[in-house]
Amino acid sequence: MLHIDNLHAYYGKSHVLHGVSFNVQPGEIVALLGRNGSGRSTTAKAIMGMVDCQGQIDWNGQAIVGKKPFEIAHLGLGYVPENRDIFPKLTVHQNLMLGQKGDGVGSRWSFSDMYQMFPRLQERQHTEAGVLSGGEQQMLTLCRTLMGDPDLIIIDEPTEGLAPKIVELVGEYLKKLKDNGISVLLIEQKLTIAMKISDRALVMGHGSIVFEGTPSELNQNDYIRKEWLEV
Repeated sequence: MLHIDNLHAYYGKSHVLHGVSFNVQPGEIVALLGRNGSGRSTTAKAIMGMVDCQGQIDWNGQAIVGKKPFEIAHLGLGYVPENRDIFPKLTVHQNLMLGQKGDGVGSRWSFSDMYQMFPRLQERQHTEAGVLSGGEQQMLTLCRTLMGDPDLIIIDEPTEGLAPKIVELVGEYLKKLKDNGISVLLIEQKLTIAMKISDRALVMGHGSIVFEGTPSELNQNDYIRKEWLEV
């Protein structure tokens, strides 16, 4: 599905990613873990065509390096950025409409699906998004991306700043995506949720992948956790 090989990325003259390689298979949740500054968010932006990069990124057999972000999104990749990027002066429902691809006919997801998944959004569907709580804005951003009917969603720090109950809700949401055949690349610092819901875990350090394995294997690897994850 998603195949990345020897990926290098740059911010100006700053070399951030150093030969990153990994895959995401259909219906799989892959956690991309690491400390701040390890290159996780840059990896997501490189996949979505938002930073200069070199190397190989194939999506369903098609090379996407050099494509524009909107072209990549139309191929079936969704991206939920860390800063959420909601439209604050538009209502919840209008934000969801903006995420819709075309007229939405044939999509796996509808407005009613979103409201059923997160009843709080239905209660606030006519409210300007800018006055929502952080948790509500995260729900909205996730749902807006889903309205584009992606086959893979890249989610950057979805639980950042959220209350524990909302974190649990986000975890359940991600498992529902997997149940519907959608792959997830989950960028997280919180090991608890990542280890609980992911099929595989990748650990980044200094712009490279330093570990790849199952959550169980990562749990048993004291060196990797202490060297690359624990503060």
